[in-house]
Amino acid sequence: MLMLLLCATTLGLIAQDNSKEIIKKGWNFGPLPVVGWDSDLGFQYGACVDIFNYGDGTNYPSYNYKVNLEASTYTGGSSLLRCYGDFKTLIPDGKLFFDCTYFNAKKFDFYGFNGYASPYMPEYILPLTGAALEEDAASAFYKMRRNQFRIVTSVQRRITGNLHWAAGFGYYNIQTGNVTLNKYKDQVSLYDLYCTAGLIRDDNEAHGGNVLQLKAGLVYDTRDHDSDPTRGVNIEATLVGAPDIIDRAGYSNLGFTFVGSHYVPVWKDRLTFAYRLGIQTKLAGEIPYYFINNLNTLFFRKVYTEGLGGNASVRGINRNGVVGNGMAWLNTEFRWRIVNFRFINQNFHIALNPFFDMGQVIQPYRLEEQKAAYEKWISSHPEQVGKDDPFYSGNEEKLHATAGCGLKIVMNRNFVISFEMARALDGRDGQKLWNNIGFNYLF
Repeated sequence: MLMLLLCATTLGLIAQDNSKEIIKKGWNFGPLPVVGWDSDLGFQYGACVDIFNYGDGTNYPSYNYKVNLEASTYTGGSSLLRCYGDFKTLIPDGKLFFDCTYFNAKKFDFYGFNGYASPYMPEYILPLTGAALEEDAASAFYKMRRNQFRIVTSVQRRITGNLHWAAGFGYYNIQTGNVTLNKYKDQVSLYDLYCTAGLIRDDNEAHGGNVLQLKAGLVYDTRDHDSDPTRGVNIEATLVGAPDIIDRAGYSNLGFTFVGSHYVPVWKDRLTFAYRLGIQTKLAGEIPYYFINNLNTLFFRKVYTEGLGGNASVRGINRNGVVGNGMAWLNTEFRWRIVNFRFINQNFHIALNPFFDMGQVIQPYRLEEQKAAYEKWISSHPEQVGKDDPFYSGNEEKLHATAGCGLKIVMNRNFVISFEMARALDGRDGQKLWNNIGFNYLF
């Protein structure tokens, strides 16, 4: 994918700027190979394709419906299988969305609860091992294994003007445990310590479970386009209930999520200032640890809908590094369309998006248990007395901030290849340059 980005950038720079677009009709395909590498998981290979239908072209650049298929795997065993669809003309004055995805993650990030309340200790030896580890091995301290299967569907219908009602259903099956790669089989992880101290409850959540979600909300949308907006607002206010009728483990809960985006044209359609504010809170009940990182949304833009951290929320901090019962986040960026060009009978443009993100926990998760975990842990491991507390840092939670820049290659204003890099402004949120190659704008 990196080579495709470079090639398309070169084509754009030598192409003549031409604002007259080709009106797309009928079927259109955007296939791409998926290629990557991970030192633990091996070589990643696979393919993905966006399939569009524009009908007679009357609504271009909007499409009648879109289907995405993706399949990729690592030689070490991790994999991703996904199919999702967005149908805008199937329902009068409305749309239908569905997503069916399977993730098999042999190394999944786990940094504890409540942001800065959890110590970040990348340079320390693993508790209980008594020996220093090399940097690549030490990274497994903040890793665990997680497999997830999800089915999500949402329906939206117009009430009046730009106001819509929406409803949705989601089912998640999540399995968690220790990293099983041979390289890390004798190491202790933060996940292990949380289980030992009871912060992750061994009897009914340590190995995952099932989550059923029912969603109802309101959507206000004045954007000029879904995938590549240059003006307008999009607001989703969603009430989410999760009745624990499958596992019956005591994890029924009710939550509320507000996500509002605003796109402000600065210079025609060539430069746009965009920002998004998100707030998610728990209103009642209890959420299992394996689901507190989930960001509830009616319509997905990214494969992962989790955070804070990673490519779906606050870009540049450790993925899942900031989680709690309630979280708030803000994304701000400029979108500068550098050049428009036509290639292989398609409309392309290249854009840069420098950005600044921030977020924090606003409603803690098991904070009092987190504070008491060290005493409970050392009662069964007295040899650890006097060593660093891996559970609670003593720090108050505050804003986690990052800055970065992205490059976008957009075909027909619907198929978006994205490359982004960012850096956390506080070393406790990560000490390496974060980068991501994927699809779509963040919001």
